[in-house]
Amino acid sequence: MSGSPDFDLFKISEDHEAVREAIRQIATDKIAPYSADVDEQARYPREAHEALVAGDFFAPHIAEEYGGVGADALATCIVIEEVARADASASLIPAVNKLGTMPLILGASEEVKRKYLPPIARGETTFSYGLSEREAGSDTAGMKCRAKADGDDFILNGQKSWITNAGESGFYTVLAVTDPDGPRGNNVTAFVVEKTDEGFSFGEKERKLGIKGSPTRELHFDNCRIPGDRMVGGLGEGLKIALSTLDHTRVTIGAQAVGIAQGALDFAIGYVKERKQFGRAVAEFQGIQFMLADMAMELEAARQLVYVAAAKSERGDPDLPFFGAAAKCYASDVAMKVTTDAVQLLGGSGYVRDFPVERMMRDAKITQIYEGTNQIQRVVMARQLLRG
Repeated sequence: MSGSPDFDLFKISEDHEAVREAIRQIATDKIAPYSADVDEQARYPREAHEALVAGDFFAPHIAEEYGGVGADALATCIVIEEVARADASASLIPAVNKLGTMPLILGASEEVKRKYLPPIARGETTFSYGLSEREAGSDTAGMKCRAKADGDDFILNGQKSWITNAGESGFYTVLAVTDPDGPRGNNVTAFVVEKTDEGFSFGEKERKLGIKGSPTRELHFDNCRIPGDRMVGGLGEGLKIALSTLDHTRVTIGAQAVGIAQGALDFAIGYVKERKQFGRAVAEFQGIQFMLADMAMELEAARQLVYVAAAKSERGDPDLPFFGAAAKCYASDVAMKVTTDAVQLLGGSGYVRDFPVERMMRDAKITQIYEGTNQIQRVVMARQLLRG
């Protein structure tokens, strides 16, 4: 972390506010009306997908040279936040597009970038990320998925677990061990796998607590041949690229958490102003007011931390690993607390599906788990502190 205070960590520009206004309108008109049905049917949010493509918010982070709009990290977080405010599942479309493509942006050759980034910018398909395995979640270096050289190609065998938007995405960044006898952590390489590759298949959809509109499935590789020119970065550089990717994309999960919490707080405020008990609005009771004040205070602190981390991501600051982990960890803990309190504020109504806060509470939980559990985030932060 910086040794001296930096009072220009981020700045909300007129362009950022214009992005917020535009994406909020889309989220309100074209995403929110379908959010309950998406959750109830556990179906992909096709309406949100199409609305995001039409509004140029599908993968806003992709640079103009690859056909994108070139939104900075803060603008991308604002997009994800505002979509999550309406539907957490839908917010994973731009979030996972960044997660899947970030390894390419950080480490791929120009040829690989020009082949795979423009279709995502145009909204032709989504791009997922294959890192975790059944026995290699937090212990990423312990992965077993293997890519064996065969001439200029690689033969991929193994599996990946808990892959967001698996089956929907046309492209996947997949990490695999290329040197089983090599040093741990320096024997992993990244590749782009296409949905149509022979020997590549998917497991059944996971039955989940929340974000039910975003399919989560295993990736299975059975002698899947990958051309060598689809390598992302150099041989053995995969894990370094993967972990650097997470430094940037954990910020987007923080933004998603902020959006979920904001949606829950907004609904709870409206409810307690209308609901009457003992002859007056519930909002008039001081105990309720204190709950709302704490929810809003913690939410705003989380938002500020996410925006600071987004600015650091954009600049590539050396203390990004600390701030990315802190933003994801704090914002997701706040989202879990705020959504739980929102359910409490609605009382019995908060516990039924007629109202959205129970869905938001279920959706919030995953933000404490994926892209590194919050226990791992604390390990990352502690290591950064101890390194000075």
